[in-house]
Amino acid sequence: MKKNGDFQKVYQAGRAIALRTLVMYVLARGKDTPSRIGISVSKKVGNSVVRHRVKRLIRESHRRNRHKIEDGFDIVVIARNEAKNRDYWDIERVFLQAAAMHHIVKKESQ
Repeated sequence: MKKNGDFQKVYQAGRAIALRTLVMYVLARGKDTPSRIGISVSKKVGNSVVRHRVKRLIRESHRRNRHKIEDGFDIVVIARNEAKNRDYWDIERVFLQAAAMHHIVKKESQ
């Protein structure tokens, strides 16, 4: 997702789960459409190098686990300040934990 309107729709109508490292909003779109992800990292997290690193880690976590996520959802992930101190494996674990709490992980993948 790239358009601000898409993000706003998920913020207003979606459900949120907040963890120490990230916040995940999820909005159902329809089962026949592929899931989309949007990532937001505030300037409070760090300078541009840090923000882009966190964004890359979240994007890679989604890419490597895309097959585990149900289709038909818009997902917005907001990185918290705690995310800048984490490595890939921590980010991936928290990403999957938040997805499981939203019940968007495929049953055979759990």
